Amino acid sequence: MDKLIVCRCEEVSLEDLVETAEKYKASAREVKLRTRAGMGVCGGRTCRPAVDAILAKATGEDPIDDLPLKVQPPVRPVTLSLLGGKKTDE
Repeated sequence: MDKLIVCRCEEVSLEDLVETAEKYKASAREVKLRTRAGMGVCGGRTCRPAVDAILAKATGEDPIDDLPLKVQPPVRPVTLSLLGGKKTDE
């Protein structure tokens, strides 16, 4: 169960999160920065709630940090047809 991947983008496991919290006596924010959990391609939109809940239990902190890592949308939305290489009528 500890090998369960919590953050797919950065391949951070439950074991990585808990071990980092215990080894460094780190805050939830520091664990996220050390493991890069929530900092992948999705920007934490997929794993952020799970990471926050796990770290709240592991560190004893509230899930909301004083300086939270933010979830940031893409700079500019892109259509799927553009990503697929198809030209659209303008």
